[in-house]
Amino acid sequence: MAHAPGLAVNDSHQPHGLYRSSSIYPESSTADLTPQFDFDFGFGRDTEKAWTMRTSMSSQDRHPPSTRSETALKTPKGSTGGKSEKSMGEQYIVSWHGPYDPANPQNWPSWRKWTAVMIVSGITFVTYAVQFGDTLLVYVLNNQLASPLASSMFAPAIPQVSSEFHSTSQALSAFAVSVYILGFGIGPLVLSPSSELWGRNIVFNVTNLLFVAFTVACALSTSLPMLTGFRFLAGCAGSAALTIGGGTIADVMPPEKRGKAMAVYVMGPVLGPSLGPVAGGFLAQAVGWRWIFWLLTIVAGLMTIMTFLFLRETYAPKLLRDKARKMQKETGQEAYKSMLEIDLPAWVLFLRAITRPSKMLLFSPIVLGLSCYMALVYSYIYLLFTTFPLVFEAQYGFSTGTIGLAYLGMGIGMVAAAVVVGYTNDRQVAKMAAKSGERKPEYRLPIMMLGSPLIATGLFWYGWSAEAKTHWIVPVIGTVPIGAGLLFVFTPLSTYLIDAFTTYAASALAAATVLRSLLSAVLPLAGPSMYHSLGFGWGNSLLAFIALAFGAIPLAFYRYGERLRERFPLNL
Repeated sequence: MAHAPGLAVNDSHQPHGLYRSSSIYPESSTADLTPQFDFDFGFGRDTEKAWTMRTSMSSQDRHPPSTRSETALKTPKGSTGGKSEKSMGEQYIVSWHGPYDPANPQNWPSWRKWTAVMIVSGITFVTYAVQFGDTLLVYVLNNQLASPLASSMFAPAIPQVSSEFHSTSQALSAFAVSVYILGFGIGPLVLSPSSELWGRNIVFNVTNLLFVAFTVACALSTSLPMLTGFRFLAGCAGSAALTIGGGTIADVMPPEKRGKAMAVYVMGPVLGPSLGPVAGGFLAQAVGWRWIFWLLTIVAGLMTIMTFLFLRETYAPKLLRDKARKMQKETGQEAYKSMLEIDLPAWVLFLRAITRPSKMLLFSPIVLGLSCYMALVYSYIYLLFTTFPLVFEAQYGFSTGTIGLAYLGMGIGMVAAAVVVGYTNDRQVAKMAAKSGERKPEYRLPIMMLGSPLIATGLFWYGWSAEAKTHWIVPVIGTVPIGAGLLFVFTPLSTYLIDAFTTYAASALAAATVLRSLLSAVLPLAGPSMYHSLGFGWGNSLLAFIALAFGAIPLAFYRYGERLRERFPLNL
């Protein structure tokens, strides 16, 4: 059978999932590429373009026998796969074995998909418990001589730390802890693109081991500079799950199930801030600050073992690349290439990957706007944590152990909102898609519009009840809608970025994580002076008004997001 020059064909004698292609796309070929949306590359249906060939061949050639069930692909124009045109000859393009290939993570059994989601959520729980405990310690160290701010996860151990390290500088002591958040802001710039180059699994396993090692080093620290250095490294390693977790969900979950998966995934960051101060407060009070790190080492070690045993690679380009290399080794031929492989030098691919999050943050109005919104909302948690010891210890007489219970109000709000978002978001998107006839990432945003009003309501409630010195349960109840509003922002926003930038979801989330972590490390430093000048009532009211103003962002992107994505395309 004659074929058009340069046309990739799936000959019946070739193994299923392979395509034969000439190495050069001839200028005279009549073939062109037409985008289709009915083939899954492993990033999720309806989001990635599959390419089919349209030529001037005969009807018989256009419609091969039913045994050739896959779409034919060919090598991109001008690509030689690193070899000269003369020596290259034919290529065999390695693909999935049809749209239902069980090796494709999108086709995994449900139990394996949800295992991946739960493991990643567990890792974020551990790292977030550390992050929030450390943030609280910053304010304890900064205010231990000027105010009764001496509580939360590490608060009871402050005298031990100062005495053991002979520290007289409050600023240096505070930096030793807040540097962990700085690591959360820097780590994603490397870890996210690394996962898009070498796969998710190796990044998870390596960073888990490093996190355990650096946490042990913190427990064994003999000086404040040593503690500072290892806290930064622990923050860099600990940022992996939060950054790559969304990419893992994009790998295994189709769009119609991502809302529920994201709601389960965010339970890690939700429960970490709520349970971390509770457990840490009692533990530090009982056995000292070093045992907090030893406990974290034990928990992180268990998660490391679970990740190594039960989490499998989910990134489609890595899986197909491994499949092609296996065929090269078995046949002794280098003509086997992954359908998703880009024939560029390794250093070019690395440079592209390492700059991708920054490019998305700088040149995509959607990524920048939503990252700023998430950063503002998230930094409010840290601002509020500066007032909890002042309110519940000074005004209501909570002990250094029981004051951690004050954080449960926000945790209850987060858990309740996660249930609501998980139950409704996918259904809402499906309903809107059925009505319009197409699925758009912007359909994730309507539920996010509830976030700012809930946060503002909680801030007014908490601030003025604390100002009036009402019963202690009243300000605790006021933190419930704040936690709920945070989840109504965080979950749909993250899912929107995954749907809009599916292939590079990890980089999009990395961009948001960097800005969020940096602002969360810096903005709360203004908290004590703001509350000293304005009081709890007007101080929290100011935050509420700002939150209401930022509430226009999801509305604007719901109406104009698709237009902005088309007007500002990213060359990634």
